[in-house]
Amino acid sequence: MNDTKNVRRRSLIAACSAHAIHDGLTDVIYVLLPIWQAQFAISLAMVGLLRGAYSGMMAGFQLLASRMARRWGRERTLIGGTALAGIAYLIAGMAGGLTVLLLALLLGGLGASTQHPLASSIVTDTHEAGGGVKEALAQYNFAGDIGKTLVPGAVGLLLVVVSWQASVVLIGCLGLAAAALLWWLLPASSGAAHDAAPSAKASAGKGSVGGLRALNVTGMLDSAVRMGFLTFLPFLLQSKGAGTAGIGVALSLLFVGGAFGKLFCGYLGARIGMMKTVWITESATALLILLSVWLPLTAMMAMLPLLGLALNGTSSVLYGTVPELAAPGKREQAFAQFYTGTVGGGALAPVLFGRLGDVAGVPAALMALAALLLLTLPLSYRVQTSLAD
Repeated sequence: MNDTKNVRRRSLIAACSAHAIHDGLTDVIYVLLPIWQAQFAISLAMVGLLRGAYSGMMAGFQLLASRMARRWGRERTLIGGTALAGIAYLIAGMAGGLTVLLLALLLGGLGASTQHPLASSIVTDTHEAGGGVKEALAQYNFAGDIGKTLVPGAVGLLLVVVSWQASVVLIGCLGLAAAALLWWLLPASSGAAHDAAPSAKASAGKGSVGGLRALNVTGMLDSAVRMGFLTFLPFLLQSKGAGTAGIGVALSLLFVGGAFGKLFCGYLGARIGMMKTVWITESATALLILLSVWLPLTAMMAMLPLLGLALNGTSSVLYGTVPELAAPGKREQAFAQFYTGTVGGGALAPVLFGRLGDVAGVPAALMALAALLLLTLPLSYRVQTSLAD
């Protein structure tokens, strides 16, 4: 019993650490893009290519990562991917030209593609026999937002005193240190994870293809609205009279609410069920997005933490449902499909709704996003019927 508890604890710490570091390595690029634009004298289109290189590789190779895990083992693949992401930043820190930087970001995205599907399935398998899968996945999800907050913030402060090259090399060292931590934590969980496999398979879902497809579309729409809103929020704030400092404060309020929303809604979903939670969070998100368009600046700022909670909270509930719909032995593949869809939806939304914003204005684009979110309500009902079968 103590060994099982130790395995659960170590696997959760490992998965949370991996999520925090990988999300931090992904989002720190936002801090570095303006510096790289000035350093290499590149256009905004090239800036977008640099960002897209990392996220595109991360999204596109998650299914490959799940296949590699079946051959080499989840633990080895996750450790290797984390080390690869760290090495990529070491190369980027020594890049003397744009070509090397682009190749480094492609390599980093390839390494990052291992994290979401494999860490999620490790948490699921080690916690399922004793219960608490959804709560554990909520903690795992919350850790990613902590990494998104701490790593870019720390690098932003570091850039005041050292060059961007030195900062990026230190980021690479952080990735290698994370790989070493995972190597220390995960081998102890491997044996018990395999021991728990029979009970995990016994309690797994029937492998509902239709339910999993509906869940993936729900996650894609949820991610699309989230990324679309984040893209338009600074422009909306600017139109209401907010300056640069005000926009920064607004984003912080939204992200703090979002981090706690992932933790809170994961636990809420475990208590009242997936469909009820999704209906509450998505309806609230749609309503609050509309209010953000109509309210004056001060009232909108006060509302942003609640909007962040609803906007980000749904994802924890959806992540926790993936294991229930995946066929036994195919969890890595199910998680990989889900994360590929959510990352892809989040990447496409700013482009598609940005065009609408150009034609009809930012308020119209935000109202369209709110309307799009309502499509998740019948989809979540479809997921619930698959869970009940």
